Amino acid sequence: MTSLLRRGALYLLIAVIVLTSLFPFFWMLVTSIKPDSELFTRTPRFIVTSPTVERYTHLLDGNIPTQFRNSLIVAVATTVLTGFIALLAGYALARYRLRTRHILTVVILVTQLLPQTILVIPLFTLFRNAGMLNTFQGLTLSHLALTVGLCTFMLRSFVVEIPYELEEAALVDGAGRLRTVWSIVFPLAWPGLAASSVYAFITSWNELMFSATYMQRPEIETLPVALQQYFSSYYTDWGGVMAASAIFTIPVVIFFLLVQKRLMQGMASGAMKG
Repeated sequence: MTSLLRRGALYLLIAVIVLTSLFPFFWMLVTSIKPDSELFTRTPRFIVTSPTVERYTHLLDGNIPTQFRNSLIVAVATTVLTGFIALLAGYALARYRLRTRHILTVVILVTQLLPQTILVIPLFTLFRNAGMLNTFQGLTLSHLALTVGLCTFMLRSFVVEIPYELEEAALVDGAGRLRTVWSIVFPLAWPGLAASSVYAFITSWNELMFSATYMQRPEIETLPVALQQYFSSYYTDWGGVMAASAIFTIPVVIFFLLVQKRLMQGMASGAMKG
């Protein structure tokens, strides 16, 4: 009986946590389909009496599809490049006996403590001189400055946990260093790559300051910049904000679910091979 009560209490606690976590998404969706007459009421209404999809139609007929595509291009490119660079850098810090290895690790962590505003002007000058303003390449490079450092530290921790004897066996069999990294380290580092890819994708997808500064043409704007257009000094279109936010959230949720599946597969594979 005691065990049954504990299990029931545990399930109840889980249900409360899940409902609390999902409520903001529920409220966002409900608000996005409310007519203007139901947005501002003294008592919050959780059931919409006259739902409307006019805001979504207006968004899809405007620049949102183009801005969505732009954000997706930059976020995917940032995620792929971050994983590649961070894996190799983390492997070098974990395996090579460099005299400055610990200093480099500390420097990488310290760079993550710097505010983003410090990088805006130097990167702007660099991209202007290189002709990379108003380009996806320049924006992707600026996002790498935000993601590579922490992801390198994360992947270094995962590589350290991989037994070096597996790599030694591959080297003895004639495999080169890059082949060893691809065949041994890469599959076993899947949990770290999944975690770092989530961080890189969300950071790039939500980034606003660099996007607003370096992308100065409407046709290459990203979604975070577009969301700012719903706010002004005199009025905020909360219905439009919620509709755009719902569209803005979809890729993050899908990407997280896909990577979460890969994360579990990588953990299981690492456990069996280790």
